[in-house]
Amino acid sequence: MKFLVLIYRNAASQAVWESLADDEKRQGLKAYEALDRDLAESGELVTSASLAPPETGKRVLVSDGQVVAGDGPFAEVKEQLAGFYVLDCGSLERAVEWAARIPEAGLGLVEVRPTQDLSVFLP
Repeated sequence: MKFLVLIYRNAASQAVWESLADDEKRQGLKAYEALDRDLAESGELVTSASLAPPETGKRVLVSDGQVVAGDGPFAEVKEQLAGFYVLDCGSLERAVEWAARIPEAGLGLVEVRPTQDLSVFLP
């Protein structure tokens, strides 16, 4: 079963990151490298990525067949999606085990959700 692991950031977590010394930041990134390596070796990693800041993206609207890709407005939320993993694990508990290794889990900014296909919306 596939699971999406969402990694969020907020002002407090950004402040923590910015307060770290360069060596501490490198240690944090090495934790991600180790996690990626271990997930790949386990065969449970489908993909992972870090996301650029929201202001670098586009908001897409299709109206009357016309596509409008603008610079916002974006959702006003305290937490922004910062990255993700797609895992193929045998259980939610296993996905949670992997998610617990993400450094942001220590700040409560990691979420694990099972994926589902569109058939769940059909009558």
